[in-house]
Amino acid sequence: MGYFITFEGIEGCGKTTQIKLLAERLTAAGRRVTQTREPGGCAIADQIRSILLDADNRAMLPHAELLLYAAARAQHVGEVVKPALDEGGVVLCDRFTDATIAYQSDGRGIDRATVDTLNALACRGIRPDLTVLIDCEPVQGLERARRRIDASSGPREERFELEALAFHQRVRDGYLALAAGEPHRFLLVNGSDTIERIAATIARQVVSRMEEQHHAVR
Repeated sequence: MGYFITFEGIEGCGKTTQIKLLAERLTAAGRRVTQTREPGGCAIADQIRSILLDADNRAMLPHAELLLYAAARAQHVGEVVKPALDEGGVVLCDRFTDATIAYQSDGRGIDRATVDTLNALACRGIRPDLTVLIDCEPVQGLERARRRIDASSGPREERFELEALAFHQRVRDGYLALAAGEPHRFLLVNGSDTIERIAATIARQVVSRMEEQHHAVR
């Protein structure tokens, strides 16, 4: 039986680092691990990602943005996530449906029912077993994100980093509301803590949750 873990949080919260550390730990323990991300994760979804994150596309309308995310997710779930879970692997995904709720509904103001409908269509029943929400102040996260972008030699994927601080605060508030509404699925982590302590907290909870699942299906 597979196990699906998603990582969420605002820009610069440290998700990517923690996914890498958890993947190394689980692989060392003998688990088959797939690391992936949204938008992206496969060739078609990566092409959509380049449109979504390109700073030159700041004129993109909110509903166009939402539909592109749904298209990328539908391909990604069908091509990467579902097959890996069906094979009994652990999937670690950098963003998933909660990001669409936080960014496109709370951030952009699209009604939640529309977002939920498109998420359901794209996911075809796939839901995270555990969602790690790394919380940090928007100012702190944006500073980290901009340093990362400036140091990167690849495309400047910064369309969201260029949004106003108020937008990122709405997104953060949306994430915290989601975590409060589903406390069993969410693991809320303080993103201001050290990388090592965050990694230890996540690993401890992941091992505990996976053992719970194992005993539940025996």
